Formats: sequence, C-alpha cells, structure tokens
Amino acid sequence: MNADSQSLKAPIMDISKEELDGIVQKAQKAFLIIKNFPLQKRIAFMRAVADEIEALGAELIQTAMAESHLPEGRLVGEKGRTIFQWRSYADAVERGDSLDASIDTANAERTPPKPDIRKTVVPLGPVTVFGASNFPFAFSTAGGDTASAIAAGCPVIVKAHEGHPKTSGIMADAISRAVEKSGMPEGTFAHVYSSTFETGQQLVSHPLMKAVGFTGSYRGGKALMDLANQRQEPIPVFAEMGSVNPLYLLPNKIKSAPQELAKQYAGSLTLGVGQFCTNPGLVIGVAGKDLDQFIEALKQEIAGIAPSSMLNEKIANGYAESREKIIGQSGVEVLAVSATEAAKGQGLPTVATVAGVELLVNPALLHEVFGPFALIVQCKDASELVAVTEKLEGQLTVSLFATNEDLSENTEVLSILQTKCGRILFNNFPTGVEVCKSMHHGGPFPSSSNGAYTSVGADSIKRFVRPLSFQNWPDEFLPDELKSSNPLNIWRTVNNERTKEAVG
Repeated sequence: MNADSQSLKAPIMDISKEELDGIVQKAQKAFLIIKNFPLQKRIAFMRAVADEIEALGAELIQTAMAESHLPEGRLVGEKGRTIFQWRSYADAVERGDSLDASIDTANAERTPPKPDIRKTVVPLGPVTVFGASNFPFAFSTAGGDTASAIAAGCPVIVKAHEGHPKTSGIMADAISRAVEKSGMPEGTFAHVYSSTFETGQQLVSHPLMKAVGFTGSYRGGKALMDLANQRQEPIPVFAEMGSVNPLYLLPNKIKSAPQELAKQYAGSLTLGVGQFCTNPGLVIGVAGKDLDQFIEALKQEIAGIAPSSMLNEKIANGYAESREKIIGQSGVEVLAVSATEAAKGQGLPTVATVAGVELLVNPALLHEVFGPFALIVQCKDASELVAVTEKLEGQLTVSLFATNEDLSENTEVLSILQTKCGRILFNNFPTGVEVCKSMHHGGPFPSSSNGAYTSVGADSIKRFVRPLSFQNWPDEFLPDELKSSNPLNIWRTVNNERTKEAVG
C-alpha cells in the first residue's frame, strides 16, 4: 500500500479569505438555529453520523492505510472507536450528563427571600477543529473534538490534516450526509483543505469563532493559544500537545521481574512506531544491578524490533531530528538501536540513557521525541529521584511500576507526581486511552493548554459549553432541562439532591 500512497492523496486546495469568511458566516447562522432545536434532534443527528461512518466500507480503511502507513487491524479498531465516540456522547447528552442541570427553588419565608435559580449550560458557538495526524479517524475530521463540539450544540469547521486528505474527505462526506438526512441547517459542519498556515490563523482570528480544538505538537498548539489570546475577544483553545509520559521503575518491582518488564516496555514504546501522544518515552529509576538487568534485557528487545514506516515523511524527518538532538546532549549514551537498518521514512527504535544529575541541569532532555525513542534516567539515590520528579513539566500520563511497599517508601514522589499529570497509572502502560467518563486525557501545561479539561470521554463536551443561570423565570419559557416537570427525564440536582423527579 505504501507505494501507492502518493497517487491516492487528494490535492490540497487553498481556500480564499472570502470563501472562508462565508463558511464561518454560515456556521454562525446554523448556530442560531441549532441552539433552539429540541435536544433530541441533536442526539438523532449524532447517531446518524455514527451510522454513516459505520456504513463506510473497505475504501475508508484502504485509503487510510495508503495515506498513513497504519495497519489494517489498527484502523479497523480506530473506526470502531470513532463510531463509539459519537454514540456514547449522544447517550451522554440524552442522559443530561453534559447539561449539569441544577435547580434551587424559591423560599419566600427566608430573610431575605430566596429566589428560584436554575442553571444549565449553553453552547459557545462555532468551533474550529484541527485534524490530527496520528489518528486519522478518532482524532481527526470525525474525531472526538468534532463529536464533542457537535454534542455541545456547536457548529464545527474542520481544517483537514494534510497527511491524510482523502481519508478526511471520506469522513467529511459521511458527516455531511448525516447533516442532510437529519434536517440540520447548512453550516452545521464544514470541511476545508489548505496548505497554508494562514487558513488556520484566519479561522482562529475570525470574530464569530468561539473555540478551537487541536491535537498535535507543542509548537502548533502554543501558536494557536497565542493567536487566540491576541484577539479583541480571547477564545479558549483546547490543545492536547503531547508529553514524554514518564514511566517509573521502583526498586522492589524491578527486582521481581526485570526481563518481563523490559519485554513489555519495548512493546509499549514501539507500538504504532511510537506515534502516540501517550508514548512512554522517559524511564526513571534508581541506578543499581536491578536496573542494569532491565537495561540489558531491553537492549536485546530493541535490537530485535524492526523499524517501520512512520505516518508521513515530515513526521519521520522530525523524529530523526529530535532523536539526534537528544543523543547529542551532554552525558547521553545510546544503549541500543534496532539491528535492522531503517529505510527512508521509517522510525529507528532507539534507547539511550543519562544520569539523573544531567537531567537536573539540562531541560532539553525532557523534550518529547515523537517516535520509538526512550531515554532512561538513572538516579543515584532516592533523594535524586525526588529532585528529578520535581523537574518534570506537565504530562498527560505518568506510570509507576511498583509494589505496595514501593508506594509506601516513595510517598513524596507520589505526592509530586499528582501535581504533574492528568492520569497516573499503576503497573500499566499508558498507550491505551479508554473512552469513558472517568478518563482524563489532558494534563498540566505544556501537555495540554488547560489541564482542567479532557479531550476523551463524554466530559470532553464540557469544553464547548458555558453555564447560564435563570432566576425567577416563568416555567414555560425555561429550557426543557430546567422545567419543573422534567420533560427530558434527565438526572438533575434539585435543592442539592440528585433526582429525576419533577419539582413540586
């Protein structure tokens, strides 16, 4: 499939400023219509999108394979995940989870009298979503950002990722069919191609745009944040920007099974050629014979893993450049590379090591290398382990391979780590991100732009809404979720109690 990928790529058509402005204007008109639709119409639309994606056949998978170099099995699974996102987010809206409806009834006998106050959430307005490179289905045109923004009631304009334009087009057509079949207004969804940064800049800067969703590099996400903050009306940018996802090997755990841990870690590190935002690229432990045994076993594992094609040439070149920067730093020693030479466009599995003291004085060692690269940090003792932990920036994930005894002996490390990440794992690798309400996929800056929000799970809808309180309003003019009879039959908080009962 790789040899045919270039012929399958659709040309990137640049869009004029006038055309783009027209698309945003249509999105705003659609927003004003959608915000007055019954909630069930939005839910039906989301389920229609899921049905349209589910109906897509071999063309989608084959096109994505050609454009991204990802294997068939991975893409089939990702398609299922994408469908599940649309359906589960629709279910969350139907249950009222994302509305967070609350009612505090009036009390005229109180001094001063207590008013009737009812709160729900309302959509922000048109949202720009930037497609991601490493998940052409689940984090791109029809991905989680698009699904959660639509679930919130926001029209979406997607800027297609240049790495998989035909795949994006197939997904965009599926959403557009659902728009038409569901009777949603023109402008509910739009899909634009562009080879220039100016298109994205114009979208973020447009006065009618109200929020941005982005998954990608720190450089790209930070540029969008800065641009959004320079507007006369700043808008939120929900950027997931990746991290090195430190993995701790604590003494008692590593002593018990160093070879097994090395094998499992090598598999996680090189899964998908290391092209996951949760790839565990930094290993931290205390130097000694047990860590040495892990390293020796890991060297053998890495040597036996063949290089594979990365998503595209730009990412492969970026990996090679970032890899060279890290291994060129003072005190860094390359421990192992694949025994198979990497061809053009492939990622060479690599493991290097450095002393903890070097990391303490060189922040460059904490930079993400997007690909199958690991840096093992060997701390001289428990005190240096704490110091290294304090140096970490915000992370999406932190993994601890430990026994209960290790946890008891490293309480200071555990306390610090809980301030550094959005998800902390115990004896698990971070490369799987479950789509569920309890998942938090985000973390303190710079792993994401706002660590209070997740980009995975139904709580991701909360990014694209804002609270609105109604005080002493006539019942018939309230949104359905706040009416006393509870016509939507959703869970609400009424006078501090969760209930589906009507308000008497």
